[in-house]
Amino acid sequence: MSYYPLTSIPDYYGIDSLLTEEHLLIRQSVRDWIESFVMPKIDDAAQHHTDIPDLMKELGKIGALGPYIPEEYGGSGLDQISYGIIMQELERGDSAVRSAASVQSSLVMFPINEFGSEEQKKKYLPQLASGEMIGAFGLTEPNHGSDPGSMETYFVDNGDHYLLNGAKMWITNAPLCDIAVVWGKNEDGKVQGLIVERGFEGFSTPETQNKWSLRASKTGELVFNNVKVPKENLLPNVIGLKGPLSCLNSARYGISWGVIGAAIDCYCTALQYAKERKQFGKPIASYQLQQKKLAEFLTEITKAQLLCLQLGNLKNAHKATPAQISMAKRNNVKMAIEIARESRQILGGMGIMGEFPMMRHAANLESVITYEGTHDIHLLITGMDITGINAF
Repeated sequence: MSYYPLTSIPDYYGIDSLLTEEHLLIRQSVRDWIESFVMPKIDDAAQHHTDIPDLMKELGKIGALGPYIPEEYGGSGLDQISYGIIMQELERGDSAVRSAASVQSSLVMFPINEFGSEEQKKKYLPQLASGEMIGAFGLTEPNHGSDPGSMETYFVDNGDHYLLNGAKMWITNAPLCDIAVVWGKNEDGKVQGLIVERGFEGFSTPETQNKWSLRASKTGELVFNNVKVPKENLLPNVIGLKGPLSCLNSARYGISWGVIGAAIDCYCTALQYAKERKQFGKPIASYQLQQKKLAEFLTEITKAQLLCLQLGNLKNAHKATPAQISMAKRNNVKMAIEIARESRQILGGMGIMGEFPMMRHAANLESVITYEGTHDIHLLITGMDITGINAF
């Protein structure tokens, strides 16, 4: 195998000095796990459009699921920078691995912890943290993506239970999930969240096939046909779009860190290859155009690292705004996808081979630049924040 193992994270501005010893230990632990568990399997999984067996349980073992959830509910009680670092290392392995952890953490465990009852927290969070239970998040619909307020999924009060109807699309982990946090409209047209369990009659999760992106991740639909949901499964402490949008803010924050890992993987591979590959009698790293690419890659990675570190500080202080998170998500995903594409060129024809990560990361990032808010939507969020004018 020609893949170059990563020996160090690029740290051109000495950012490690701003991290705690715990942060560095967490990073090394997850990095070691990626090298031993994910890297030997990921190319085969992506090539054959299959998920990595036992991925969620393994993520649970290393504390990557809901790491900021309080210890009393099975989490590790870590800070937001720790969460970001974990996402960075996971996505260096593959966006599908980070997506699995991100959905479980930010889109399933987060809303149960923030908006759930004590009974719901005790019932679901420990099993989700261990990976014994897999969760999915139902917001996007076949007809409604960037405009979730127009969702058609709805539920009505039917005495001792709610009756849920509708469908959700592009749902990570749907074919595997044991529960789904589903957002629908009540009889007053207000959005609320329900916890839907796998065994509920009328609940199905058909898999989405023929993807060119996130091929090591299971994606599917959530379909509700007169599903009876017990009333105790309603998330009691939030009404309106604030619920799902706060989940997306947590997920977008994790993505902004995660994609740095994909960019680093491409940069380090390209750098090592350029030093070893000789043309016209000398390493291609000695040519100006290749040095230009490599210098730009490192510059953009460093800028993204600084952006995320300060965003993490703001998150820890509960001061990060949705618009700030949107800026980081948009900037960093664009950075990563451009590095994936350009670094592939440094490897020439070898860059398309599965032995190297560039094409896999580039294909994955085509999904990441769209999900959790598209590239253009995040631009409009920032635009609205700085002008005070809604352009949607």
